[in-house]
Amino acid sequence: MRRVLLVLEPIIWGLFSAGMMVGGLLLPAWAFVMGVAGPLGIAPAAASYDHFYAIASHPLGRLVLLAAMALPLWGGAHHLRHLWLDFGGLKSDGLVGALCYGGALVGSLLAIVAVARL
Repeated sequence: MRRVLLVLEPIIWGLFSAGMMVGGLLLPAWAFVMGVAGPLGIAPAAASYDHFYAIASHPLGRLVLLAAMALPLWGGAHHLRHLWLDFGGLKSDGLVGALCYGGALVGSLLAIVAVARL
């Protein structure tokens, strides 16, 4: 299992970095607009259900929603795996890596299903 993780490491690092960018830049901006600016009247049109549904039903909006749901899962899985390694879990790295990245894969597949059903 460890050999498979080493082969997939560049792909996992790419998903990790994309997840950290989405989680660090996109989600806080979305939370500000939907949770603060909309209710305070600064951006009232952005917080309406109809406006958000129109964005979410567009193919580009669906792609953004999918990225906002799936990519942070990969970043979190990578962090958890490396935290396990930092605490001396090198012998069980294959199992922990498979659990972390398998969970991110399942979450990503569920996000694809959720976005496709919009």
